[in-house]
Amino acid sequence: MPDLPRGARLGVDVGKARIGLAGSDPDGLVATPVETVARVLDVPVTDDGRPAVTADVVRIAHEVSERFAAVVYVGLPRHLSGHEGAATADARTFAGRLAREIAPVPVHLVDERMTTVTAHAQLRAAGKKTARHRPVIDQAAAVIILQHALDVERTSADRAGERVEA
Repeated sequence: MPDLPRGARLGVDVGKARIGLAGSDPDGLVATPVETVARVLDVPVTDDGRPAVTADVVRIAHEVSERFAAVVYVGLPRHLSGHEGAATADARTFAGRLAREIAPVPVHLVDERMTTVTAHAQLRAAGKKTARHRPVIDQAAAVIILQHALDVERTSADRAGERVEA
């Protein structure tokens, strides 16, 4: 398989109130937390019937541009059984809006089952009190999503997850 193009990667954990962002180095070796972005839930519709570009998407698009990101990985929250629910549909919709805004940079959806639980466990193990998790839990989950995608890239020499059409 051919080598993947060099460039930073971004991981996105889409929540109901906040969006966690994580980034990697240009070689895609290590995921690190970037920031937590406030989620915009009421998405207006433009005159042509398309969803408007919201502040959360604009902030992520800016990060993509600043880091010269090669790909963005958005977590796809499936049930433990693998079935999809309302949160999955929400993540797919958000990923579609993001893909339209940052094209031609690809957006891929990656399975994120158990990432928030794992992030809480890691923060507890690091000595952080549960009350202090809220501001950083979404970033920690984004790091887990992105690191998983980076590991898949290394073992398969291909992008992880399913590509979102812009």
